[in-house]
Amino acid sequence: MTNQIIPGEKTPSLILNTLDNEEWSLEKKLNNNMTMIVFYRGLHCPICSDFLKLIESQLEDYKKANTNVIAVSMDNKEKALKTKEIWELSNLKIAYDLSEEKAREWNLYISNSIKEAESDVFCEPGLFIVKQDGSLYIVNTSNMPFARPDISSLPSKLIFAQEKGYPVRGNK
Repeated sequence: MTNQIIPGEKTPSLILNTLDNEEWSLEKKLNNNMTMIVFYRGLHCPICSDFLKLIESQLEDYKKANTNVIAVSMDNKEKALKTKEIWELSNLKIAYDLSEEKAREWNLYISNSIKEAESDVFCEPGLFIVKQDGSLYIVNTSNMPFARPDISSLPSKLIFAQEKGYPVRGNK
């Protein structure tokens, strides 16, 4: 990873296609809400399935926390459609075709396939929360599928942080 995204600083641009046939742009989605971008490994990852199912079950809580949510992978549209169907994700916004270059710009770890079910190249998990002004508020990346943040109470923590004006941390 060559560029480091610093909490409190502006994030890289992000424009993606979604399964809703929308061109999703981070810059255009920044309004009075925060945006949570969940980068996942792809259809081949059962741990991603559990993680995204939990996020989908919390979507109303994220809405109360004024946080929009999108899940993103390097999978193509066909795999993304299978992900939505097989994992039964009916409400979570899903984007596909993240480029390796863009994944690296977001400081995601990149892996090569070690088994047939995996895509040849894919990003490892990352969770980013971006404030309305486009600056990074929270970041969590991993080089392994099983090392992810505990998000079971994240929506309520985001509400607390907004109410208390909790500052960006880790920016020194």
